[in-house]
Amino acid sequence: MQRQETGTIAAAAALAAGGTLLLARQLHARQPAQPVLLMEHAVDHARRPGALATVAALAIGGMLLTAKIRKANGHAGSTTHDSIEVEVPVSTAYNQWTQFEEFPRFMASVQEVRQVDDTHLHWRAVVAGKEKEWDAEITEQVPDQRIAWRSTGGVRNSGAVTFEPIGANRTRVRLQVDYDPETAGEKVGAALGGVKLTTRGNLQRFKELIERRGVETGAWRGTVTQH
Repeated sequence: MQRQETGTIAAAAALAAGGTLLLARQLHARQPAQPVLLMEHAVDHARRPGALATVAALAIGGMLLTAKIRKANGHAGSTTHDSIEVEVPVSTAYNQWTQFEEFPRFMASVQEVRQVDDTHLHWRAVVAGKEKEWDAEITEQVPDQRIAWRSTGGVRNSGAVTFEPIGANRTRVRLQVDYDPETAGEKVGAALGGVKLTTRGNLQRFKELIERRGVETGAWRGTVTQH
């Protein structure tokens, strides 16, 4: 595991270094005896489309990716926030979200959610191209306001979804996801904003689902005290 992560960082670093070196060589070849003019040429070529701009973008992209991966390795996980407004009453939006076994209808990477009991779920999903399974528990549930969860085994994650009425038939849904990437591939995906894009896509598909139906497919109105 450690070797794989180190190799990923090294590859990103090599990308940055290679791009930077190639850029320097191309510029230097044009003005080998005038180092003072080197920066001027760099600025000049940055304004022009073409090979040098591509190499510069490659170098900068590699350096940014390296920095993000190193940051991900230095911190246990990442937190993503996003929200969306749906054209249904708050009770309709909330009730639909309590139908956990229907999550695969709007969560792209989720293949199955099995509800074991009122507060325990078993998940099966594709994470960074690999199928994984884990258990989770509902840690708080307040009708029409909030649902929170955390994993109890397997993929480490937690989060909460809240529901805010902003009109008689309009609701703001806010989703927070805390995720601890495990493999090098998962860390690269998190560094490139993969979790953010997934969260946004899931919310958009939830909006399309509930607005198309207009009513929830079911509801659980019980309360789970925060723990």
